[in-house]
Amino acid sequence: MSDSPGRANPIPPRPSGADPFRVMVVDDSAVIRGLLTRALEGDAEIKVVASVGDGQMAINSLQRNSIDVIVLDIEMPVMDGITAIPKLLAVAPQVKIIMASTLTLRGADVSMRCLQAGAADYIPKPTSTREIGGADDFKRELVSKVKALGASARRAGSRSRGEVRPIAPTSAGGLPSSSLLRRADPATLTLRPIPAVLPRPDVIAIGSSTGGPQALFEVLAHLKQAVTQPILITQHMPATFTTILAEHITRQCGLDAKEAKDGEPVVERRCYIAPGDFHMLVTQRAGHNVIQLTKDPPENFCRPAVDPMMRSLVRSYGGRKILACILTGMGQDGMKGCTEVVNNGGLLIGQDEASSVVWGMPGAVAQAGLCSVILPLKEIGPTIRKYASRAAA
Repeated sequence: MSDSPGRANPIPPRPSGADPFRVMVVDDSAVIRGLLTRALEGDAEIKVVASVGDGQMAINSLQRNSIDVIVLDIEMPVMDGITAIPKLLAVAPQVKIIMASTLTLRGADVSMRCLQAGAADYIPKPTSTREIGGADDFKRELVSKVKALGASARRAGSRSRGEVRPIAPTSAGGLPSSSLLRRADPATLTLRPIPAVLPRPDVIAIGSSTGGPQALFEVLAHLKQAVTQPILITQHMPATFTTILAEHITRQCGLDAKEAKDGEPVVERRCYIAPGDFHMLVTQRAGHNVIQLTKDPPENFCRPAVDPMMRSLVRSYGGRKILACILTGMGQDGMKGCTEVVNNGGLLIGQDEASSVVWGMPGAVAQAGLCSVILPLKEIGPTIRKYASRAAA
């Protein structure tokens, strides 16, 4: 999702000679399509192979062209973006869709529904053609997301052709059995041992970015009633979108989810969402844990960022009482903070590559050997519930 204003997570360079990512631009304005095309094709690793004016034209074009990423406007004649999403995915299940959305409450709400319908991410749409044509920050964010999601689409295509093989790690600590997926060539990932005596956690902390809202809805749906601990979430999003995210979590998952407010106490059975453009920390005041919001510089190109949240939890709760989870997202935000969590006795769960929209953040903690378990998305919620609801040790 969107990171700090005007910045985007860097992505690893591609091998020289690799085919460029194939992109379709869908917008009812020919001027906007032209500006987006020029912004994208300014990068040699991207090729715009189709440019059309509505959702139905996009479906027709997708039936004729091989596409990795679609940049899709929401409001269009004939067929709008939210109507087109499931139809596009029915034609090409591996394609990744980026919504072009305005930073308004209505735009955020519609964008959230688009993400639930299957879009992978969104790009905050500038309000004028001048902003699109001249905003270097917008261009950088657009290009970085297209390249990250394009790589994910290519991997999804490889998996569907059987080019990725499963590796089954030894189950430990009574965790549900699962397969740990990786590409055939990287070194085997190492799982951190689960302590023989694992205390019941006092707090649950989750970090996510690209693909995060969809993943959060899946995970949090398993935690209603069974989990009493406070849940702190840093999802890379701008302010308007974090407001809507909290509302959708409350409505869909049955949790008391709210954007965090500076100085409010951290209490049981509440889900705190880091507000856009603020780092969310926990600090102690008069012996109680309270929320602290800061405008400290972005970390990992992000504000809010996962790392400062995790560091603050180690200081406030002590590492042994933290259950941390890193879900899908670009970059490696969360790796340094989770290093402190696990080095102080906390438990870290990572999302596996196969179920991640982008295996950047969970891949970073997995490859650093910080995770005690790496699970498909659908197993993460039940696993958190199991550890969070166990008897105190």
